[in-house]
Amino acid sequence: MTEVRFHVRGGTALRGTAVIQGAKNAALPMIAAALLATEGRTVLRNVPAIADVARAVELARLVGATVEYHAGDRLLIIDASAVANPLLPAELTRRFRGSVLFLSPVLHRCGEVTYEGAGGCNLGTRGLDFHYRGLARLGAHIEERGSAIWIKAGQLRGSELYLDTPSHTGTESLIIAATLTPGRTVIENVALEPEVLDVIAFLNAMGARITGGGTGRVVIDGVDQLRAVEHTIMPDRIDAGVLCMAAAITGGQVTLVGGDVIDHFGVAKHKLEQMGVHLASSGAVTTATRTGPLHPINIITDTHPGFATDLQPSLMALATQASGTSYLRERIHEARYALVSELAKMGADITVDGEKAVVRGPSTLSGTEVVARDLRTGISLVLAGLVADGETVVTNGSMIERGHSDLVSRFVALGAGISREELP
Repeated sequence: MTEVRFHVRGGTALRGTAVIQGAKNAALPMIAAALLATEGRTVLRNVPAIADVARAVELARLVGATVEYHAGDRLLIIDASAVANPLLPAELTRRFRGSVLFLSPVLHRCGEVTYEGAGGCNLGTRGLDFHYRGLARLGAHIEERGSAIWIKAGQLRGSELYLDTPSHTGTESLIIAATLTPGRTVIENVALEPEVLDVIAFLNAMGARITGGGTGRVVIDGVDQLRAVEHTIMPDRIDAGVLCMAAAITGGQVTLVGGDVIDHFGVAKHKLEQMGVHLASSGAVTTATRTGPLHPINIITDTHPGFATDLQPSLMALATQASGTSYLRERIHEARYALVSELAKMGADITVDGEKAVVRGPSTLSGTEVVARDLRTGISLVLAGLVADGETVVTNGSMIERGHSDLVSRFVALGAGISREELP
């Protein structure tokens, strides 16, 4: 596999305009859900040109869909009329965790599905058993076959489901499963993320009957079929948040174009403002500015509208430049502190005790070689590199490309010193 490295040189305040990519966590479930349409061609717009989307396209083609992916135009066209292969093989599913979203569509189309595992970021106990338990409650028959899970549709029927934690992937997966399941399905404790609402809007446009999005209790009345539609994917709030923090950590000003994302930030908006970052929106344009010193902050990650766990590593990098002590508490993913050891290599002063991290700043960071241990760690190391003395080399850079498109071109346009290297 090709090794990707990013070389980042610090010392420049970022200024200019950047386009927010389409939401990764809306695009992946939509690609999967598009397989439920037995006729016509689904057109998705504003599809981010990221590695996880490319893998989802590959998986859709493998099960029998015809897919045209125009990465330059952010356009995806899916004809799922010939879906017939029930195998989701390990060589693809273990490369991105969003592959679990293909379980229900392939089950409905083929009557069975064999799933050989999930991959993506290594984030502790992100188990997938609630996907299987939910399908079992809907009447599916499930067997373990070695390292694979085999699921047969059987007599599917609507049921009452409950999520122990409001996972957005779990919510989307079970909603997709229920759309073509006869009868009424009620899912309690569902995720409130804006991406979930976008997926619900997409499914309802396809002919699904889903109510209750955004309330924590979703009701799905099963329908006989879904139709192909055209849909524009919402902007990616995590990508937008990273760009805002890039402006903040360098003391610059970045204008974001592509959608009104401030309302999607949840608590993160208020925390950035408390740190001294000014956020202003006008329609589809958002501006992030920092002119004064950064203030320390306290955060606790939580499900939406709480502080997003996906933004916590970037905020940790930002906190290294704040004048004082910041306190972070990670309640969602216990392996999210993989960033700490890498920032320490650069000179950050951070201590961890269980789910709590204490960041003492401001620290003078020095460029060195660091490792992107997961997607969010990787992009956070890029942010740290933007203010470090000398050059920072972020290895395992393919992790970053799982979730952020056109990283070099977008950051160079803002004045950043960043380049990409491929090694055999």
